[in-house]
Amino acid sequence: MDRERIAIYPGTFDPITNGHMDIITRAARHMCDRLIVSVAVNAGKGPLFSLAERTEMVEAEIAAINGDGDVAARIEVRPFDSLLIQYAEEVGAGMIVRGLRAVSDFEYEFQMVGMNARLNREIETVFLMSSEKNQFISSRLVKEIAALKGDVGEFVSPRVVQRLSEKLE
Repeated sequence: MDRERIAIYPGTFDPITNGHMDIITRAARHMCDRLIVSVAVNAGKGPLFSLAERTEMVEAEIAAINGDGDVAARIEVRPFDSLLIQYAEEVGAGMIVRGLRAVSDFEYEFQMVGMNARLNREIETVFLMSSEKNQFISSRLVKEIAALKGDVGEFVSPRVVQRLSEKLE
């Protein structure tokens, strides 16, 4: 019997965007048997939403994937607060999925790949390019636009728009 291919897609998801969901669905559909969307504590980024709130939002977005039955069933959501490689080892992941939007993302990610490979050569990092309609979306910009009462409905789901509205009131 072949071993289950487990991948993790780590992020802060503060909040989860359409770009994140694009990477999640593509990775789950094409790259692994099980995808663990791993919500990072990442206090250094000063998240708007708590870890529990971010985890709930990601779970709600995964639950809302309709018409893609098999894909949603192979995705789980878990918070984590440890070193990424240690966490990947704990959950039995052989792959870390990362999304790339621009060259500036690549420089940071390239450094991370080198460090992670030194810590565990058995865990591969795989990059998915953002689709052309999601390349410019970032959680940071979504929060900034929402805080200034701008419309972010094109960048996040209606559920996330509601959560942002409630949080920023």
